[in-house]
Amino acid sequence: MDEELVVVLSNDAPATKQRMSPGRLIKEIWREITFGVGMWGAFRPLVTAVLALVPFLFLGQHFNREHRRAFEWSFLQIPLAFTLVLWVGLYLWSIFDAWRDAVAYMSRSQDQS
Repeated sequence: MDEELVVVLSNDAPATKQRMSPGRLIKEIWREITFGVGMWGAFRPLVTAVLALVPFLFLGQHFNREHRRAFEWSFLQIPLAFTLVLWVGLYLWSIFDAWRDAVAYMSRSQDQS
């Protein structure tokens, strides 16, 4: 199945070179820089990243109109926050409990002497 592709170029272009106006050149360069979606299109990912840096609120997702995902992640962080709070509480309680047991052990040892 050998197929041959033939490309024919027409020579209909005028013999004189066409100059691009400076305004059109600047417009084309701007379009290439902003990916063809205007100035906002180039800055939108940066704004989203800056908003996403705010912890616990998932503002980047809300900014991208992914409200459901942002709410799901917010609800997911609640048990994670509880475990952190519970872990810190457990850690502090263990310090207090160790101190209390040490005091009780010292009082029992002094009573025996």
